[in-house]
Amino acid sequence: MIQVLFTVIFAEMALILLLIFKTPLRKLVIMGLDRVKRGRGPIVVKTTGGTIFVVMLSSIYSVVSIHKRWIDEDGNVTPTDQILMAQHLLDASLMGFTLFLALMIDRLHHYIRELRMRRKSMEAVNKQNRGFEDGKNGASDDMKSLEEKASALRLKIKKLEATVEEKAKESSDAEANVVALKKQSEHFLRENDSLHEDNQNLRAQVQSLDQRLSNSDVKKAS
Repeated sequence: MIQVLFTVIFAEMALILLLIFKTPLRKLVIMGLDRVKRGRGPIVVKTTGGTIFVVMLSSIYSVVSIHKRWIDEDGNVTPTDQILMAQHLLDASLMGFTLFLALMIDRLHHYIRELRMRRKSMEAVNKQNRGFEDGKNGASDDMKSLEEKASALRLKIKKLEATVEEKAKESSDAEANVVALKKQSEHFLRENDSLHEDNQNLRAQVQSLDQRLSNSDVKKAS
C-alpha cells in the first residue's frame, strides 16, 4: 500500500512538473487529461478519489482510537500498537498528499486550458483589430483617391463653366450684332423706300415738265 502511494505521489509530482514547465511532453499531458475528463473519466476519478478519502478517514480513525487507548492505559502501549499507529498515520498522510496533488493537477490543467482559450480569444481580437485597421487604411486610401477624383471633377466643372460663360458672352454679342444689323437693315429699307418715293416723285415731275414742254412746243408751232 505504501509503495503504491509513493508511486502515485511521484507520478503526480512528475505530471505537475510537466504542466508547470513548457516542454514537448506538456501537450501530450494536456491531451491525456482532456481525454480523462471526457465521457466516464470524471466519474472514475471521483470514485477513486472518494475511495481514497474514505480509506484515509478510516486510517485517521484508527490513529485516533489507538491514541485514545494509549491515553486510557496511562501510556502503556504495546509495540504493535505503536507500529500500527505509525503505519496508519503514514497511510493517511500519503493518501492526503495524493489527494492534494491530484487537486493541484486538476487546477493546473483547468488554468492552463483557460489561459490557452484566453490567448486564442486575444489572438482573434488582435486579428480583428488588424483587419479593421487594414480596412480603415484601405478606406482612407479609397477616400483619398475619391477626393482626388472629386477635385479633378471640380476643376473640369469650373473649366466647363468658364467655357459656357464665354460662349454665352459670344452668343449675347452675336445677338447684339444681329439686332444691330436688323436695325441697320430696317434703316436701309426705310431709306430705300424714301429714295424710291423721291425717285418716283422726280419722275412724275420730269414727266410733267416734259408734257409742259411738249405742249408749249405745239402751241409755238401752231
